[in-house]
Amino acid sequence: MNQQLEDAITDNKYVELMYKVIDKKSGSVLTEIEYPLGYVHGVSEVLAPAVTAELEGKLQGDVIEVPIDCNQLYGPRDESLVIVESIENVPEEYREVGTSILMENEKGQTKTFLVTRVDKKTVTIDGNNPLCGREVIFKLEIKEVRDASEEEIEYGGKVDDIPDVEGTTKVPVK
Repeated sequence: MNQQLEDAITDNKYVELMYKVIDKKSGSVLTEIEYPLGYVHGVSEVLAPAVTAELEGKLQGDVIEVPIDCNQLYGPRDESLVIVESIENVPEEYREVGTSILMENEKGQTKTFLVTRVDKKTVTIDGNNPLCGREVIFKLEIKEVRDASEEEIEYGGKVDDIPDVEGTTKVPVK
């Protein structure tokens, strides 16, 4: 079999990659991961389906760019999800830009909001996905492609070695 085909990303291959999300309009990096992201292709859904589809057939060392219209992923911005609240009504721990707040409606449904602005009088929180309304480019660098073990396929990602606890002394719990 052709070595390139054996090493290409297909279902049940373990893949590690680095990526960053770049705003198409401004060119600024919106998100960049610090450590490689690992998953089993065709098993885990860790990336948007459009990004995963573009990885199919790629090789270790490849760098690809995938343009994404985030309106298709997250829908258009919903301004009713932007709340401006008087700062004295907001607990101190929620007065920092970037803080996540899990909120619940009267039906018991939860949604994560993000503090996007704080000034002397108000705190603005936004329930829209931060990428909502943007066109972005996912730039991915493929670090590793290999056959996934049966355990990795079962769990959808890398399974670290389990420590050997045979022969260890059990300590009674009182």
